[in-house]
Amino acid sequence: MPEVRITLPDESVKVFDHNPTVLEVAESIGSRLAQDTVGGQINGQKEVIDLRTQLKDGTRLSIVTARSAEGLEVIRHSAAHAMAQAVQNLWPEVKVTIGPVIDSGFYYDFDTERTFTPECLEKIEEELKKVIKAAAPIRREDWSSDQAIKRFREMGERFKVELIEDLKTDQVGIYFSGEDWFDLCRGPHVQHMGQIKAVKILSLAGSYWRGDENRERLQRIYATAFADKKELKEYLHNLEEAKKRDHRKLGKDLGLFHFNQLSPGAPFFTAKGSVIYNQLVDFMRDKYRKYGYGEVITPQIFDVDLYHQSGHYENYRENMFFSQIDERDFSVKPMNCPGHCVLYSMDKHSYRDLPLRIADFGRLHRNERSGVMHGLTRVRSFCQDDAHIFCTMEQMQEEIQSFMKLLAEVYQKLGMTEYRIYLSTRPAKRMGSDEIWDQAEGALRSALEKMNLKYEVNPGDGAFYGPKLDIMFVDALKRDWQLGTLQCDFNMPEAFSLKYKGEDNADHAPVMLHRAILGSLERFIGVYLEHTAGHLPMWLAPTQVRILNVTDHQQEYCQEIYEALHSEGLRVHLDDRSEKLGYKIREAQLLKTPYMLIIGDKEKENGTVSIRLRNGDTKYGVKLKEFVHTVVTENRSRTLVSPYLLETKTQSQEVTAEF
Repeated sequence: MPEVRITLPDESVKVFDHNPTVLEVAESIGSRLAQDTVGGQINGQKEVIDLRTQLKDGTRLSIVTARSAEGLEVIRHSAAHAMAQAVQNLWPEVKVTIGPVIDSGFYYDFDTERTFTPECLEKIEEELKKVIKAAAPIRREDWSSDQAIKRFREMGERFKVELIEDLKTDQVGIYFSGEDWFDLCRGPHVQHMGQIKAVKILSLAGSYWRGDENRERLQRIYATAFADKKELKEYLHNLEEAKKRDHRKLGKDLGLFHFNQLSPGAPFFTAKGSVIYNQLVDFMRDKYRKYGYGEVITPQIFDVDLYHQSGHYENYRENMFFSQIDERDFSVKPMNCPGHCVLYSMDKHSYRDLPLRIADFGRLHRNERSGVMHGLTRVRSFCQDDAHIFCTMEQMQEEIQSFMKLLAEVYQKLGMTEYRIYLSTRPAKRMGSDEIWDQAEGALRSALEKMNLKYEVNPGDGAFYGPKLDIMFVDALKRDWQLGTLQCDFNMPEAFSLKYKGEDNADHAPVMLHRAILGSLERFIGVYLEHTAGHLPMWLAPTQVRILNVTDHQQEYCQEIYEALHSEGLRVHLDDRSEKLGYKIREAQLLKTPYMLIIGDKEKENGTVSIRLRNGDTKYGVKLKEFVHTVVTENRSRTLVSPYLLETKTQSQEVTAEF
């Protein structure tokens, strides 16, 4: 056989006299690498292939190890098989269905008359660890579909039979763990179960086969796995921390918002919660003035003809609310862009008018399924910091750069310094020609590269009318949240016949950029509450200062402090109840108040205040006038952290203390 040459990332070449597997290439490099190998990536593709895959001559190979993000998915995929094996070791009558990897780990759905209990989960985890400790080698066999159907049917595994029949392929992959247990799977999988170093069963839930409520009711077991125990320990710590930071709990504890079944998925913001909401809107309005946006107000309800014209009816109607008025079909708007196109079309435009940037804080409504709604992060009624930019092709690069600069300013001010950029390309269900999509995707790539911004490609996840940039914010617990977006649209201007008069006195179609930074305000507030654990920056806090008197003797001076702060527009509360000081301090801390002013006889006599921060630090003897000036400045400048905390800590320590 001719030489088979495999090129590695460092451009070195390994030569074989046969088509080697990924693992064989790893072994040729070194035993330590081979022990850690769980898969490979070939020819620049993101998909991870099985380590047992034979490679052709000329293949470019990147070896995937257990400690990489891609390797973690392989480990979790194999752990799902190990869990299914453990369940059937304990209860052979249980039937297995599917066990995919998800962001936080994996799950497996089981069909059984037995009702799994917390005690069952303990047994399963114990058996799962035995399966892993046995370190049985995993091998792959390729069976004909007929052979696989016959074997699984004999075993009573009807779900596997259905999957194979639906695949409509001549051959399927079968993975063995040890000699006897096997499962239908395309892979990839680890070398042996011993490569799974840490695993934990998390929870139990109900599900339906293939998500169909008319099909079999199943039991779903959630679990997670990692390459080492340290990572698992950190994950479990973050899981507990996430429970404490759950925005639904914080919203209730801090009195910010409520939900009611009279209007499912539509939050009721209290006066306190509305402060956060309105402060964010004001913050964005200030940025809009700086960046040249005009704010508009557009209707809430449109004739369905609008959505036929925009393409939303054909591509998005399952998420829309409809009504009939005067025998005409109408819909509550699910997004602002069609209305903004109508608004643009109402005037004539010259190239001198462009770019035209219009922002809209109007309410939107989307018919989310009841099963996916989740607090503020998935609702039916919401508002976005939504805007659309109509520009020429020549202006598009500059507008994309301006957007990314604005986004960076907003996120920096909010302490959201870690985020990732994804370029989402054309989906299967879309409008417009491939030529238009090539142009739009190329423009986004070019702009990002000119700004030297790192990004990843997210194939097939663009909007139906154009590709987009998705901004994934990474919160304090290292979770990803999709917030900001920029969508490049050549199709909607064409659908609405939008024009501008060019320098050549001819009509041209503008480019339409859809953009948001915070995204849905409701969703953002939920995410930000969890990121900060409710310790909002002072300028966002519903109550910024609480005045706590020690006794009634300080009542008059406390009222003077209240008036001094209130007259400057600060949100201040005077707690003059006849309660013990310690009780009032604890209550203020539970409400996560940025500043507590402790007022006793000494403060009254000296015209000072004692400042207690929410982290417990206290500064004594501060002149009232100085305090008022400091917090007014902090509020107006929207400072992220307290200047009083900065006196004794670095900024990084401060952010940790505050958040």
